[in-house]
Amino acid sequence: MKIQVLVRLKNGVLDPQGKAVEKSAEKMGFKNFSNFRIGKLIEFETELPREEAIEEAKKLANKLLANPVIESYEVKVEE
Repeated sequence: MKIQVLVRLKNGVLDPQGKAVEKSAEKMGFKNFSNFRIGKLIEFETELPREEAIEEAKKLANKLLANPVIESYEVKVEE
């Protein structure tokens, strides 16, 4: 099965990359969009049973894929 981990900056954490995208989008004429937040999507596969895969993916995200001080993460499973 495929696991997806979506990592985002926590609310209240400054996102300079998001601000840069927002300014560029506005300059390009996209004025109806605001508050851009940039994250990352990490995908990988496993043969573990579903519940075990989710628990292990959460541990992996917390220890390696995300900085839990400033980032949150969401684990999704595609079967």
